[in-house]
Amino acid sequence: MPDNHDRPVSREWQNRAHAVFPAGGFGNFAPDTILERGQGGRVWDIDGNEYVDFLIGSGPMFVGHNHPKVTAAVEAQLAKGTTFFANNAAGIALGEEIVKAMPCGEKVRFVGSGTEADMYAMRLARAYCGRDKILKFEGGYHGMSDHALMSLAPKRLSNLPRPVPDSAGIAAQVQDDVLVAPFNDIDTAIRMIREYADELGGVIVEPLQRLIPPKPGFLEALRAETAAHDIPLIFDEVVTGFRFAYQGAQNIYGVTPDLCTLGKIIGGGFPLAAITGRADIMAHFDMAAVGEDGFLLQIGTLSGNPVAAVAGLATLELLREDGVYERAYATGEAIMDSLRENFARVGIAAQVVGNPVLFDVLFSSEEITDYRAVFRADAQRQKQFNSLMRARGILKPDSKFYISAAHDQRDLAQTTAAITEVADAMAAA
Repeated sequence: MPDNHDRPVSREWQNRAHAVFPAGGFGNFAPDTILERGQGGRVWDIDGNEYVDFLIGSGPMFVGHNHPKVTAAVEAQLAKGTTFFANNAAGIALGEEIVKAMPCGEKVRFVGSGTEADMYAMRLARAYCGRDKILKFEGGYHGMSDHALMSLAPKRLSNLPRPVPDSAGIAAQVQDDVLVAPFNDIDTAIRMIREYADELGGVIVEPLQRLIPPKPGFLEALRAETAAHDIPLIFDEVVTGFRFAYQGAQNIYGVTPDLCTLGKIIGGGFPLAAITGRADIMAHFDMAAVGEDGFLLQIGTLSGNPVAAVAGLATLELLREDGVYERAYATGEAIMDSLRENFARVGIAAQVVGNPVLFDVLFSSEEITDYRAVFRADAQRQKQFNSLMRARGILKPDSKFYISAAHDQRDLAQTTAAITEVADAMAAA
């Protein structure tokens, strides 16, 4: 079990980080965490403390850290070259596999990050429609671009559809081009699509919004209404793609969008993301197909780089093996059950929300169906839970458990034992 009171090497590196980085970190996970290595479903910090890892790099390491097949593929490619700014065979092969796997996939284009993928998908939809506005859903995360950082996690709840900027530095006029609807509210979404149909360039949605599953009929209604007005429907599958199933959340929910974005898993732990979808919309990346006025310029120095591509190919090959998804789902279901049972046992109101490979516990007595329900949950209890879990050797993000196919019975046993102890500690506090 990690000893959080004895981390001298971490403290030294924290001091060095504060000297050169704003807020002392990379802007991602808690800057007091200095990780040194990972293996399978576990990581070790620079002081040697060992954790069951439910952060897994914020999602990419679905087959676990340092998988020998992925590592071997990367090492073989490193000897040949790391990037070329040109087509390479591994990237082409990965593109073929993505198009084959994703129900919406007809053409694909690589970028370097999920933020880029979502930004280009929205731009692509606007290029196709010739209209400027984007409809998104309150609490939906679509990367760090200006349009995406509207009502991601507003602390001041506004009257919808007017968005709230989530960051300083965003031009005021961006608000005019983003409409925000409540997730899972079918009637409001349909009404807004109809009302703004002549102005909407696209609708973007996470099929599972952060942790919140879609209500029956919600995604189907979005699909039907956008199709009726020829407005591209974009599924942000940066997180769910190849995680919920090999064919993504669009296969799980039985709804096929016009475009989807992918990231995390497809790069096998290296920087890589993609947009895939209908050929006629993707044609806007091809000047010869759409002409100069319809052409969408997209350039990325490391887009489709061969190191990430071979890592992605090796990862997807592993995911096609028998039993991989079944093991991950079984692990997640067991942890979800433990959370429900233990907090019910000690009388703490808690909701376990999400999918067995992506979920968390929220401390609330109400059903969690949209961002505002998440906003009303007890954030202080959430912090207490995360801190107590970490003290027992369980590392997780602030707001989710990422399950990997590498988490084994030892990881599961330690996690469920920790949940039991934490529930008791929280009840006694």
